[in-house]
Amino acid sequence: MKKIFSVFMIAICCLAVAIPAQAQLLKFGVKGGVNLSKLKLEGMKDNSTGFFFGPMAEVTIPIVGLGVDGALLYSQRGDKTEGIDMKQAGLDIPVNLKYSIGLGSMLGIYVAAGPDFFFNFKGDKNFEGGNKIESKKAQVGINVGAGVKLIQHLQIGFNYTIPCGDSFTWKNAGKAIGAKNKTWQISVAYLF
Repeated sequence: MKKIFSVFMIAICCLAVAIPAQAQLLKFGVKGGVNLSKLKLEGMKDNSTGFFFGPMAEVTIPIVGLGVDGALLYSQRGDKTEGIDMKQAGLDIPVNLKYSIGLGSMLGIYVAAGPDFFFNFKGDKNFEGGNKIESKKAQVGINVGAGVKLIQHLQIGFNYTIPCGDSFTWKNAGKAIGAKNKTWQISVAYLF
């Protein structure tokens, strides 16, 4: 937990340093989209969809093409797999370093990468026979993605989030099996 908190504080400090330097280049907006999750557990695989939405901010750093964006997103991902509830619903905080290339004032493309922090609101589930699904309360992942910027306000992108640890632990008949919830995100953002 200390590592998660440390990484989170470093990300906040980086944003705090960047904001006063170029306050006129700070943009706020909203972001939403679809989560396409892939969960692999011993003996079963599951693909599911969910959604996310929330406010975001983007700061342009005075190096040509570089910027940082962050968002506070309510995110739902996962599903019931063979009667086992492996849903996650919580606060998703992606912080990305972006490199943009402008193709005129109407169009641009970008690539992005950075940490992704997820805080799960759902608790553990107990099942018959002593089986238990433990859902991790906090997770850190790596987020990579790309997208296009249209008309200076609209962004359409996709991200792939890889968790650094297990998202769930299934305790079944005395043995524990870990599972990761890898997620593709397709997003639309509007910046004011």
